[in-house]
Amino acid sequence: MKKSDRKINKTSAEGSSGMKRRSFVKILGGGIFIFFQPWNALDLLALPAEQARSLTKDYNAFLQIAEDGTVSCFTGKIEMGQGVITSLAQMMADELDVPLEKVKMIMGDTDLCPYDMGTWGSLSTRSFGPNMRAAAAEARAVLTEMASARLGVPVAQLEVKEGVVTDTKNPQNSVTYAQLAKGKRLEKYMEVKPPVKDFTKFTYVGKPLKHSDAYDKVTGKAKYAGDLKLPGMLFARILRPPSHGGKLVSADVSGAEKIEGVRVVRDGDFIAVVSENHDLADLAIVQINADYSFDEMKVSDKTLFDYINKGKYKTNVSRTAGDIEAGRAQCERVFEHEYHDPYLAHTPIETHTALARFEGDKLTVWASTQSPFGLQDAITRDLGIPRENVRVITPFVGGGFGGKGAYLQGIEAAKLARMTGKPVMVTWTRDEEFFFDMFHSAAVVKVNSGTDKNGMITLWDYHVYLAGTRGADVIYDVPNTKVTSYSEDKSVYPVHPFGTGPWRAPNNNTNTFARETQIDIMASSAGIDPLEFRLRNLKDEKMIACLKSAAEKFGYVAGKTPSERGIGIACGSDAGTWVAEIVEVKVDRSTGKVSVIRVACSQDMGLCVNPQGALIQMEGCITMALGYTFSEELKFEGGNISDRNFSTYNIPRFSWVPKIDCVILDRKDQAPQGGGEPAIIAIGAAVGNAIFDATGARLFAVPFTPERVLAALTKT
Repeated sequence: MKKSDRKINKTSAEGSSGMKRRSFVKILGGGIFIFFQPWNALDLLALPAEQARSLTKDYNAFLQIAEDGTVSCFTGKIEMGQGVITSLAQMMADELDVPLEKVKMIMGDTDLCPYDMGTWGSLSTRSFGPNMRAAAAEARAVLTEMASARLGVPVAQLEVKEGVVTDTKNPQNSVTYAQLAKGKRLEKYMEVKPPVKDFTKFTYVGKPLKHSDAYDKVTGKAKYAGDLKLPGMLFARILRPPSHGGKLVSADVSGAEKIEGVRVVRDGDFIAVVSENHDLADLAIVQINADYSFDEMKVSDKTLFDYINKGKYKTNVSRTAGDIEAGRAQCERVFEHEYHDPYLAHTPIETHTALARFEGDKLTVWASTQSPFGLQDAITRDLGIPRENVRVITPFVGGGFGGKGAYLQGIEAAKLARMTGKPVMVTWTRDEEFFFDMFHSAAVVKVNSGTDKNGMITLWDYHVYLAGTRGADVIYDVPNTKVTSYSEDKSVYPVHPFGTGPWRAPNNNTNTFARETQIDIMASSAGIDPLEFRLRNLKDEKMIACLKSAAEKFGYVAGKTPSERGIGIACGSDAGTWVAEIVEVKVDRSTGKVSVIRVACSQDMGLCVNPQGALIQMEGCITMALGYTFSEELKFEGGNISDRNFSTYNIPRFSWVPKIDCVILDRKDQAPQGGGEPAIIAIGAAVGNAIFDATGARLFAVPFTPERVLAALTKT
């Protein structure tokens, strides 16, 4: 689409969606901020070097013991359903030796909690957890020394249990943590830092516990950003462009200004309506007549993969071993295939929401974000407010999946609070949530691989475009390998017409789909059972154990594919965790509809802090994965996103959920790893392989819509 000026009004021509442009704006609502062109999460997260921060080593930042013995555990991490509100408390209780019910979690408050880069990457337990445990271990040692001085006995003669330090030779001689700390900061530090506890001494870690916030959430007691109310609070709607390729030329706000109880505020291209009545704000925003110019990229969901394949990219070889050409010469069979993965939306239940209030020079923002400290720094940078005057508090978050690493709504609320002098609530509509989402990147993967006469993989030449290398590990024992990644070079060939960013286990599902489908193709060609083929080509003991465990749980019986049974296998690793999945599907050959009957999933995630919480995450990952496997695919033309609600963008339904059996391998003697993402990565590949086993039809693009399945069946 060529750059042109077009008026967005009630008589304008229809857009590509068949919807009149003015009607489209009415439904969309809201406006232009500072991002006319496609934006990226990294743009919001980038900070000048002088502003860079890191997690403190001061143990006092992690905990405080009140006079009643309550232990406040402080973390910059936030709770968005992953359950760290429970598992971190388990770790604190065990390391400090206090009752679990005495631990109170204080999360995502930039005034109270130690700095944290953000809640993503399944890092809360495996990265923040060890730092918190080290802090608790030092606090425990300090308190024990304080008790030693108070009780007049050597430290070696003391034991700690449930927050009470006791003289082992005289149990009546004891003192509590509460009596020692007196609700104040502990000023003593250990010159030699004590070790954390051995897993054999845990009381709470390793026990399956229900999430501590479960009751509040199912009863509606839990408060999210949009539930908050302040005296005099205004609701805002912001003028939004109809496309990411649109730029505001002019706006007639007179219609909105005529509505009693509504105020129009403007700062250059940033235009908003505010009112104490939410409905009036919704009514007023559609009364603004706006003109836009458009500079659209010539790409759509229909031309996307051709567009990607024609691109010019930055190239990086992330791994190489052996000699690719020598490996090719050793092959009895060579396989060359291309895999496609589209843009995906995050679709959290709660849209991006923020409430901002000024009290004098102090700004407080309550925001639904995975990065409260990132938002604090962004407000400091964009609004010029000193960091010490900006407080960000993140209440419960209603789903993020990587999409709430960005926090534009928080900046908008802060700006409007300053412009109006009142507390302002910004709650994105579902339409805005889709429009401003940081979509999972579309990608192309090209794999050249080969096997020798014994069914051993001798060649693996892997090329991934726009998905990065997370999950692109070779995994298998291949002597001749090369992994090359290709990233966007905006100055030469811009690819994305809108923002892209992390989507649960970022891009690992892309790479695992390509790798594990290619592995299945080679196994079938060699006439070897797909499980046996994988085991034959693996040396990774963790992956081998996961595959065998999943097979045992599934009741797997070996067989060459296609066998018409509809069984598929896939495996991979993410966030330090190994995972293997086996699925059974049923394919309706007349309609192309595929139903997943059952799934067996096995994980090696090291020490599992809360098996019940981990199980929920595994089941949630498997269910969410059914979306990218069967239905989720963003429709767009240039910067105009067609999917604006669940009426066209289909996420998994309850009726889709299969029987799920999960195994968490016992690895208590190993460091804990991430559990919030790994189980999502292999479902697409396992289902695709199961469809092949059932029908002989091979699919190379997700999602596996009925149309794609029927098309593949015609080739069998």
